[in-house]
Amino acid sequence: MSRNIKNATVAIEDSEFYEHSGVRPLSLLRAVLANLRTGTFGQGGSTITQQVVKNTLLTKDKAISRKIKEWFLSIKLEKAISKDRILEAYLNETPYGGSIYGIEEASQNFFGKSALELTLAESAYLAALPQAPTFYSPYGTHRDRLEVRKNLVLEKMLENSFITEDEHDSATREGVIFKQRNTGSLKAPHFIFFVIDYLQQKYGEKALEENGFKVITTLDYELQEKAEVIVKEYALQNEKNFDAENAAIVAIDPKTGGIITMVGSRNYFDEEIDGNFNVATAHRQPGSSFKPFVYAAAFNKGYTPQTVLFDVKTEFSTDCSTDSKPLIPTAVCYSPENYDGHFKGPLRLEQALAESRNIPSVKLLYLVGINNALKLARDMGIKSLADKDVYGLTLVLGGGEVSLLDMTSGYGVFANSGVRTPYQSIIRIEDSSGNVIEEPKQESREVLSKQTALKINQILSSDELRSPEFGLGSYLHFSGRDVADKTGTTNDYKDAWILGYTPDVAVGAWAGNNDNTPMVKKIAGFIVAPMWNAFMQEVLKKSPDNKFEKPDPEIDTGLKPVLRGIWKGNVISVADTRTGLPANENTPPEFRRENYLNQVHSILYWANKDDPRGTTPTNPENDPQFRLWEPPVLSWARNQGYQ
Repeated sequence: MSRNIKNATVAIEDSEFYEHSGVRPLSLLRAVLANLRTGTFGQGGSTITQQVVKNTLLTKDKAISRKIKEWFLSIKLEKAISKDRILEAYLNETPYGGSIYGIEEASQNFFGKSALELTLAESAYLAALPQAPTFYSPYGTHRDRLEVRKNLVLEKMLENSFITEDEHDSATREGVIFKQRNTGSLKAPHFIFFVIDYLQQKYGEKALEENGFKVITTLDYELQEKAEVIVKEYALQNEKNFDAENAAIVAIDPKTGGIITMVGSRNYFDEEIDGNFNVATAHRQPGSSFKPFVYAAAFNKGYTPQTVLFDVKTEFSTDCSTDSKPLIPTAVCYSPENYDGHFKGPLRLEQALAESRNIPSVKLLYLVGINNALKLARDMGIKSLADKDVYGLTLVLGGGEVSLLDMTSGYGVFANSGVRTPYQSIIRIEDSSGNVIEEPKQESREVLSKQTALKINQILSSDELRSPEFGLGSYLHFSGRDVADKTGTTNDYKDAWILGYTPDVAVGAWAGNNDNTPMVKKIAGFIVAPMWNAFMQEVLKKSPDNKFEKPDPEIDTGLKPVLRGIWKGNVISVADTRTGLPANENTPPEFRRENYLNQVHSILYWANKDDPRGTTPTNPENDPQFRLWEPPVLSWARNQGYQ
């Protein structure tokens, strides 16, 4: 084997290897004190010699008697054979990940060459692995951490005079190419490494390597296989048509939280697109797919699906004028557009959400309150969001970074009628003797009003409501099946999302580029919806044909007109259509006709944002947004002949 791998291993594992006699007394003392303090006898302070003894002559139990034997046998071994023989034995027995043991096998597996031919940089990478072979695997999800540890190996080699500064600098810059991994036995790789990361964090690298765990997961491998084929097929099409070379899909059972499918790229082993990077757990901006959380918060607060907001050109920065001119030199104005560049006037919330109109959505976030929207999203499982000051009103348009896994889990709360069951990947873990050491419990709790969830479900599953944007019978519609869904595209066209669900499964999909390169300027309905539809078709074949429960009808006839879909003004009289006379308490609802004051205003004129069902504001101009919302609404009304 090459001198490089010997020196790299000594530098990072046991820099005093050539000076000690098998054990390092000071390290030994620190380990003893730590073991006595914790009572675990798990601390090492081990030299290379001790590791050879432990791996070849002793059992792996952590009893202090075994540790004492290890110390004495290490000293004895040092007297019996040379340092080079001990180092050779260590390198020939060391685990480098999975079933790879010994430096020659590692060199062949990772670089396709003999250990004698290893370069300095390649040697540093291999020396970096034994501390945590699975965690640092170049095929896993911590390639950046492997890079850091490789550089640490080179620094230690420089400190110990194994290499010169020029050699150090050259090896740091050297571009090392790892051999493509043999895919024969590795199935569902993104999911597998997701599970392995969990096991490492909970049980530690050594337990993972040595304890012989048997892990029963939540994965539905039949659907996983189909998802992998679909993601690859559509990602290649998207690369050609939309400059979007990668894609991902996640499916979750909303009742159990079980992850049944996880595809983090079109091909885990495609190095040209960093295929081993798991986009399903990466944080990206979700675009309009975040809107349902804000609308849900609004329904919780007392707004209704029939509440009317005006989709008109609107400035939202109070430091600017209504025509988006700064009132102070440092002001940044904010007047977003809709995806189609047009404005539709008065819209019910159910229309605004289904058609993904931006202006009503930004207004709704203001009415709801950013803190309320953030709290609900976090309660529903969106864990990566920062404080409100980071986003402002852009939050509703996808200003926060989230993961596909969290978003799919969050939509699962809608599917499960407001009950959240956190996602999980493991059903049971057994040790090598078959004893169950972990069996995760389902921790379900209601985080969203059931009626609110049912209202969202009704809106997002309506083909008619979303038809102005997508047309009837689009990729978002499944004839005869109840499927709710919402798309999202970021303003810079770097990410295209779709999240959808039935009462029994939630499915999220993403398309784009790992390096954040923009796609062709198309909405998600064109880019990612066809792929999502193809996979959802497979899911529906295995899912029961359950229907969404309908929300209770609104029975409060005393609601303000603006909360009931009426935007022309307050009720001034109610007539009995049979007689033309004023209606009374005996007039049946079907014969009651309300007459309205022909006076159009923004919702802030009619409702207090913090108590929409309470009394009408006496001084609506006290709300800081009133002076910005009211003029464009009045202008629209005049242009339409209402005032």
